[in-house]
Amino acid sequence: MKEHVAQLKDGTEVLIRPLRIEDLDRSLAFFQALPAEDRAYLRVDVTKRDIVERRICSALRSDKIERIVALTGDEIVADGALEVGGDEWDRHVGELRVVVAHAYQRKGLGTVMMRELYGEAASRKVQEIVVRIMRPQKSAWAICRKLGFQEEVLLHDYLKDISGRKQDLILMRCDLEELWRRMEDYIERSDWRGTRHDPD
Repeated sequence: MKEHVAQLKDGTEVLIRPLRIEDLDRSLAFFQALPAEDRAYLRVDVTKRDIVERRICSALRSDKIERIVALTGDEIVADGALEVGGDEWDRHVGELRVVVAHAYQRKGLGTVMMRELYGEAASRKVQEIVVRIMRPQKSAWAICRKLGFQEEVLLHDYLKDISGRKQDLILMRCDLEELWRRMEDYIERSDWRGTRHDPD
């Protein structure tokens, strides 16, 4: 993916680009600054430097994981990932994950990140997108529903959050074409026209 600038609803410009190894300190600062309630449902404790370094390195070594970030100045304000199935039976499926800094939520940045990951999924010939969330993540659930995701699986007490409490797992799924149509409709209905251009 080529780095480029995108404009949010309020006119803020962010630089979208792949995550790099030199982003280690920026990535750590981003995750450490998240409110505790946002960090509670992440897969790993990304407030620890060694874990953040490991997740960056694993993405750089694997051709099945694409990690992207959004930056304002030198600060990461959003982190996103596409992970494509590695076996014959699920290589047409991609899983999306997006985390947005609290100050940049409700500005359309989550949708921008989803669109970027959609483009990456399409280039990899992914046909279906899945997301896995815990039941308390009501905002994430609402956004996914708005974008056309449907609940497919509910497993009670299947996961543990960062504090060790058991949580229900909700698996949601959306056809790639449907996801794109819903995102375009959402942007068209709003008074926001996200722009994109390459930096000088």
